[in-house]
Amino acid sequence: MRYESGTGTDGSGGTGGTAVPMAWFYAEYIAEELLRTGDLMPPTTFEFRAGREALALTVYLADTEDALSGIRVVTELETWLALTAYDQPWQEWVAGRLAERAARGPADADLRLARAAWRWLEETELLAPDLDAVPGAAALPDAEQPQVWTPAWRLGLPLGHLAIHLF
Repeated sequence: MRYESGTGTDGSGGTGGTAVPMAWFYAEYIAEELLRTGDLMPPTTFEFRAGREALALTVYLADTEDALSGIRVVTELETWLALTAYDQPWQEWVAGRLAERAARGPADADLRLARAAWRWLEETELLAPDLDAVPGAAALPDAEQPQVWTPAWRLGLPLGHLAIHLF
């Protein structure tokens, strides 16, 4: 069942209104609460946004029944944890799930926002420590650590995964 606003712009309470993307907004809310609870970084940073968008996509796309799975947060945590794990092909999973949702019919407001989040995660690059560069580089002071530009999803996904663990 799709959750949308039923209020018309003419006050009729029915047709003619703009659909409110409740499933996407709820997924973002859950993601933000998980990250805030984990207290991993300030909510004003791009890293926090990357984590929120990656988690929101995971929550939204894992809901295969359009039933706002976030309502069942505690029962879904293990699923989200498995999807965001380091050794999982999360990027391919997201692309596949977005394609499946698009094949259902015209893009609704939820899907448009999910696509926008995915574009931002893919196209935005953040400067992050290059943990693959030198063994032991993580032990160096911040100013001496090698850094690399990386797509935002590569930084946001592990943050989201850690936030789920800390919840």
